[in-house]
Amino acid sequence: MSLRPSPIPPVPAETARVTRQAFPKGHPYLTLAATFGTLFTDELFLPLFPTRGQPALAPWRLALVTLLQFAEGLSDRQAAEAVRASLLWKYCLRLELTDPGFDASVLSEFRTRLVEAGAEQLLFETLLERFREQQLLKARGRQRTDSTHVQAAVRELNRLEAVGEAFRHTLDVLAEVAPDWLRAHAEPAWGVRYARPLTEWRLPQTAAAREALAVQIGADGFALLTALHDPAAPAWLGGLPAVETLRQLWLQQYTRLARPESEDDDGAPPMLVRWRTGAELPPAPQRLISPYDPEARAAKKRETRWLGYKVHYTESCDADRPRLITDVRTRSAGEVDSDALPQIHAALAARELLPGEHLVDAGYIDAGALHASREQYGVELLGPAPVDTGWQAQAGAGFGAAAFVLHWDQQWAQCPAGKRSAVWGTKQQRGQEVLQISFAREDCQRCGHREQCTRTAGRGRRLTLRPQSEYQALAAARDRQQTPEYRARYAPRAGIEGTHAQAERRCGARRSRYVGAAKTQLQYLLTAAALNLLRVADWLREQPRARTRMNAWARYCTAGA
Repeated sequence: MSLRPSPIPPVPAETARVTRQAFPKGHPYLTLAATFGTLFTDELFLPLFPTRGQPALAPWRLALVTLLQFAEGLSDRQAAEAVRASLLWKYCLRLELTDPGFDASVLSEFRTRLVEAGAEQLLFETLLERFREQQLLKARGRQRTDSTHVQAAVRELNRLEAVGEAFRHTLDVLAEVAPDWLRAHAEPAWGVRYARPLTEWRLPQTAAAREALAVQIGADGFALLTALHDPAAPAWLGGLPAVETLRQLWLQQYTRLARPESEDDDGAPPMLVRWRTGAELPPAPQRLISPYDPEARAAKKRETRWLGYKVHYTESCDADRPRLITDVRTRSAGEVDSDALPQIHAALAARELLPGEHLVDAGYIDAGALHASREQYGVELLGPAPVDTGWQAQAGAGFGAAAFVLHWDQQWAQCPAGKRSAVWGTKQQRGQEVLQISFAREDCQRCGHREQCTRTAGRGRRLTLRPQSEYQALAAARDRQQTPEYRARYAPRAGIEGTHAQAERRCGARRSRYVGAAKTQLQYLLTAAALNLLRVADWLREQPRARTRMNAWARYCTAGA
């Protein structure tokens, strides 16, 4: 398919007449069309298409159909049907009333082009630029960020099902791409053992029988991997995604042991396969769960448990402008929220949309984030600061770190009893540089406040702190959040919960439509772009924002107060 850009036609006269008669009071789509005209042009998509070949459908139309599809939560088939049947869609797409539309597969092909070209952000960022031109979006205002869970488009498997399905999936792929090679290397028993998905089996009931089956599957997998990586095998077979997933899963789930030498072992395999125990498995953020989406991870947050990803929405929340999503990040489900913050700020800086005040919840806040946000980007991070976890601070009766006077320039500390520290130095802890301060054992042993200060016998009090700039940023944040002013400034953060609710209700955003992180990221960028369109339409039509609903008892209590 090639692209030959052509001028965008006006709305056909008959389409305009019939649509306006059908919607005499207007409609959000009509308002958008009147304000922005066409949101996209063919020239925007030139890098996605070759210069030779059969002419493609106008990509500006496909882009608009994609956004309308996500705004209404439609499948590809439903969206293609709406192009044929909906007056509003024909008006926005500038089509004749008799236009038959196109096949639904065109939409999937268009999304694939976006992903393969690395242009997942194209539609989202183009809309943001158009909104900024209309003064609907500004930099250095107030923004807020929060994350929510995303269920992957695959089912969660237990360990035995995962290895069985991974091996069967690899055989399926090899049967498609290298049938002759597979025929020469497959063992006859594999045809019976892996003919059906393992999820359809009646799995063994006893632990010993299940482990025996797991070991058998492991031995089959190692035999296949050995053949695939043999120098005589085609080199490209070892690079297949299914083969790489199988290799990683076998490293996580199995170990190989040398077989003890014996006179009776003639012809026996030189290695034994052992099924790892649960304690030997890698941490959940690294563990493969499904061979069909190897990037999905299992995670749990309070009562919610899921297999998939985590999506971070950042949106503006200035009172004089519409609430527009300014950044979307799809990350691993097991990743902590604070790891996404540097990427969010870098992306906003690239779009020249950095906020002056950024409202986040406790998961995004730590000493390093508070300092880096202000120093690197000039952003004030506002959210619940981590509390001092020392037993002294938690008890509220001992001497926590805040009770010590720190002389940063002279590099010594003074304890509440007036003693001077003996050691002031830095070390690496969990990949981060920290400051470690120690007091002399003799001073602490003679101190009358020892029970309020340290419970460790045989040595003096030790403090482990962040570097000066980060420590002071964290201390300032803890002091600030005790004030009524902070509570008033932070209150708007709760509004982003409405964004999660709207994305779920309109777009089904709690479940991924596609397999893989790249396509899942595209889904949520398209979801955000569609929500932005709807919000701008409501803003232009001066629709009041919905208020939080209250039940009768809550209204009664509020009125009584």
